[in-house]
Amino acid sequence: MALDTSRTGPRPGRVTAHEARQRLEHARNSRTAQIQALDATGQSAEDHLMSAQAEAIRRVLGEIDEAFARIDDGSYGTCLGCSKPIPAERLEILPYTRYCVTCQSRAAA
Repeated sequence: MALDTSRTGPRPGRVTAHEARQRLEHARNSRTAQIQALDATGQSAEDHLMSAQAEAIRRVLGEIDEAFARIDDGSYGTCLGCSKPIPAERLEILPYTRYCVTCQSRAAA
């Protein structure tokens, strides 16, 4: 598991629950600001590009909420595809990811 919940400090290659929460909060705040900016443009709902962009952002916000739930239930940092730890580097870039690179590429194929 790539989430380190120990009280003795993080181990190399692990993400602490506190770090994961901070990264997820930052990602949530960024996406929320993007949605607010899209809403402020006053574009009509018929603008398909803007609608698609807003839907993608809302989808990521849902994934962020799911990641918070995985922290709470102890499964954060474990790939849902292969049950192996997701590398800390990947979680740093995509803190809400559910899959390791290998399983993500299989899902996208």
